[in-house]
Amino acid sequence: MTSTSTTPNFLPLTGIRIFSLALNLPGPAALMRCHRLGAACAKLEPPGGDPMRQYSPTAYAELHTGITLLQADLKSSAGQALLQRELAGADVLITSFRPSALAKLGLTWHALHQQHPHLSQIAIIGAPGDRAEEAGHDLTYLAQSALVAGLELPATLYADMAGSLMTSEAVLLAVMHQRSQRGGVYLEVALSSAAGYLALPRTWGLSLPGAAVGGGHAGYRVYRCQDGRVALAALEPHFALRLCAATDIEAGANVMQTMLEPATHAAVTAFFLTRTRQEIDALAVEKDIPLHTLSA
Repeated sequence: MTSTSTTPNFLPLTGIRIFSLALNLPGPAALMRCHRLGAACAKLEPPGGDPMRQYSPTAYAELHTGITLLQADLKSSAGQALLQRELAGADVLITSFRPSALAKLGLTWHALHQQHPHLSQIAIIGAPGDRAEEAGHDLTYLAQSALVAGLELPATLYADMAGSLMTSEAVLLAVMHQRSQRGGVYLEVALSSAAGYLALPRTWGLSLPGAAVGGGHAGYRVYRCQDGRVALAALEPHFALRLCAATDIEAGANVMQTMLEPATHAAVTAFFLTRTRQEIDALAVEKDIPLHTLSA
């Protein structure tokens, strides 16, 4: 897995201790990122372990590389004692329970802040406000944001992964607050809001059917070729002009308008249908056209 490229040895969370109770994907993915930014990370799992370990051992292994793993029943006195010891030494707590479940465990922000005023809490929830108790998952949050098409499942767990990015961002915000104010802060990350953030281009109309990046621009589409497909992204005018030159299309005075015309779509479609992936890849390098070929 490729990590974010940074200045060598730049680990902004060095010296920060993060303790997580979050299971499944968003919390562990955020913890993985924080560990890679230098934080010392520990996670407490219930006696049955994290469900992720059962349905994807490979994912579980990568997510928890370098993470200290503990196991305890938080409903027991021994589990509570372990929890309090870990919280006393942590800078940030990550949770992913519904508010009612946190209350039953004595982990409301009011209780936490009284016992551990130095501690910040990042609470991953499904939806904000009155909807925080609703059952939901990645798929339902994407559906609510109009990001599920037809009967096909989305290609990846977009809301969960976007939520993990927002959670790691919230950790950085909490650390900045602690360093300036010398105290803990409570921050929520709603997975439905993460899905909504991903859906903003669609909300703005950018990716609606027929819009510039919704299939309306002939330089930003997926086409068939002789032995596969072509993901073409010649959106900016200079890329569009190179595409036109390579395909013998007359660009005209307004290249953007040219790329929206049905005749241009037809010409690009016909051009790729007569070429192989190898030929198209070579053309992309020669003409500096952003595209990626795929198998059928």
